[in-house]
Amino acid sequence: MSPIWVFGYGSLMWNPGFAYDARLVGFVTDYRRVFYQGNLHTPACNPSVFTAAPSNYSSFVWRPWGVAYRIKEEDKEIAMEYLEVREKQYDEKVYLDLYTDSSPKVPAVENVMVYFATANKESNQNYLGPAPLDEMARQIYLAQGPSGPNREYVFKLEDALNKLGAVDQHVQELANAVREHSDTELSK
Repeated sequence: MSPIWVFGYGSLMWNPGFAYDARLVGFVTDYRRVFYQGNLHTPACNPSVFTAAPSNYSSFVWRPWGVAYRIKEEDKEIAMEYLEVREKQYDEKVYLDLYTDSSPKVPAVENVMVYFATANKESNQNYLGPAPLDEMARQIYLAQGPSGPNREYVFKLEDALNKLGAVDQHVQELANAVREHSDTELSK
């Protein structure tokens, strides 16, 4: 019986929602975190979530940091049923190697399962794609889903990354743009 590892680079970082017996902070390579995915749970109000997109960049800045969780064999079935519902907006699962600060060149864990959304509109009808920063910030500011305002998702991700000591320029720029948009709306 072997455990599985699941990597979270969005809300799974602060709210996994399943039983796990180990937690490891790390990053995956060849991907970057982007805010290009609509959310299937609330398509009418169109809140967005982060996804991982393939990246040609190998620099530290483009490595999506997150948290990997080890799920024991006896907890796998329940955890996977839960994740298949929760992560249904992602149309692909890949198995990647996880690296850590102490092991940046040799995987700390191999074959960590990662959900992500592709740009394929046939398999992923909620793919939004890139947009100007201000447009994304406005959408985030206005959108709300069953978990609350979309902007809180962005701020919680920013906070979770800060707690890990991880820098993600895209998340920081987006969070700052949402704050600026919020300040503009409040001054009206």
